[in-house]
Amino acid sequence: MNGHFSVPAPRNEPVPSYAPGTPERAELQDHLDAMADEVVEIPLLIGGREIRTGDTVDVVMPHDHGHVLARAHQAGPEETRAAIDAAREAHDSWSRMAWPDRASIFLKAADLLAGPWRQVLNASTMLGQSKTAHQAEIDAAAEMVDFLRFNVHYAEEIYGRQPESAPGMWNRSEYRPLEGFVYAITPFNFTSIGGNLPSAPALMGNTVVWKPAASALLSNYWMARLFQEAGVPAGVINFVSGDPRRITAEVMGHTDFGGVHFTGSTGVFDSFWKQIGDNMATYRSYPRIVGETGGKDFVVAHPSADREALATALLRGAFEFQGQKCSAASRAYIPESVWDDIREPLVQGTEELTMGDPRDFTNFLGAVIDRAAFDKITGYIQRARDAEDAEVLAGGESDDSTGFFIRPTVIQAHDPRYESMREEIFGPVLTVHVYPDEAWTETLELVDDTSPYALTGAVFSQDRAAAREAMDALRDAAGNFYINDKPTGAVVGQQPFGGARGSGTNDKAGSALNLLRWVSARTIKETFVPPTDYRYPFMD
Repeated sequence: MNGHFSVPAPRNEPVPSYAPGTPERAELQDHLDAMADEVVEIPLLIGGREIRTGDTVDVVMPHDHGHVLARAHQAGPEETRAAIDAAREAHDSWSRMAWPDRASIFLKAADLLAGPWRQVLNASTMLGQSKTAHQAEIDAAAEMVDFLRFNVHYAEEIYGRQPESAPGMWNRSEYRPLEGFVYAITPFNFTSIGGNLPSAPALMGNTVVWKPAASALLSNYWMARLFQEAGVPAGVINFVSGDPRRITAEVMGHTDFGGVHFTGSTGVFDSFWKQIGDNMATYRSYPRIVGETGGKDFVVAHPSADREALATALLRGAFEFQGQKCSAASRAYIPESVWDDIREPLVQGTEELTMGDPRDFTNFLGAVIDRAAFDKITGYIQRARDAEDAEVLAGGESDDSTGFFIRPTVIQAHDPRYESMREEIFGPVLTVHVYPDEAWTETLELVDDTSPYALTGAVFSQDRAAAREAMDALRDAAGNFYINDKPTGAVVGQQPFGGARGSGTNDKAGSALNLLRWVSARTIKETFVPPTDYRYPFMD
């Protein structure tokens, strides 16, 4: 291939409105009706083959847990080993493929998703993960299209990073894929993360064993099918659902394990470090460990904060997709003077939020993902009702008879270190601590050291000096920091996403920083006329 090729310049995918009467709304509703009326059989996808083990789990609607959407086959040790073997077998040809060819495959995937596959992914996300049309669109369609297009752009940028050459030589950098395979473990809450974690390493020439979350199998299965339709070769991305402990033990015990790309809980990620450390003598190379984990994301308001903007940010930031976002506003620090103005609008707004089946487009939120989440979240709410140093101001009701529904809840914590101010809940619960106006600086210190996480955070202030003070004091408290905006909604190419401390390795999905983790650089020096005498001039 002779020529220096430039990939198409990426642009963020437009987000349709889905307003009544629009063609995208009608198309989405047709897909919702069709998908709700069928039960899909989800096989394992290993080396281009469909594997059916007969050991299946039901995939249900969180908002109607008696409604089965799919039956998914589960992998055991034998199938996991087959997926590893398929990844290893595909590695040589895929890793040596010219990068423009790999790029073309994923650019095709982006166009398929932006076009004929858009409502397939949106509808499966709405039904299987209880997202509203808007939340599904900004995730499963728009963000995933952005990941695919921008990752290709960043790959080109990385390959173009070349060293200087002195006279008589040519220095080059080759960005090889990792020598082993990559293990991608994806969460339930973002279909786009389900697609990005395996595809980003694959774009850079790696082969992947992908274990999707059990509670996102429907949308993730269609994502895997999308990759096949785009032309990803057999064995490059192997889709393997099943018991996470058994699959992980097989994968991380293998000599050719090259790295893990993970989004999930901090506790699970911590266990991986130990597991990998214990297996170091087994591996051919040091594995790459990349993870985005928990969050206890904050909003801190200054007495000068715009009251209406603050209340809106809290409602949207805390309760969109039932608060099941790593970036969701979970704790807020509000000065007394501001609280006097926003308490009633916040409580009233929370009570007004509509909840139910996402196929009813008038609903603002749906159900939490499963029984375990329901029990955990309602436990926090009940303890707040019983606590002396906290009180439930709005919401708190729950009903699991049909779906796993929990009303959006606002807790006021009189103790700033009350458990719901410190611990990740991952549900529609916002805890507010009200502080004296004059305690601004002390409150910033409290925000910084209350939680072990450092993912997202926001400051609301019309006073620029106060905003700057918050930026400085909270420098390490959030990998994504927002000024006068909610702490959710990072856009690929605009706000690369990730945090540190207990929130992960901060490798910034949606940027070149993440892709750099999936390459191993080789420096090549070519000397055109090498010396033929070992002696140096100083020796004369």
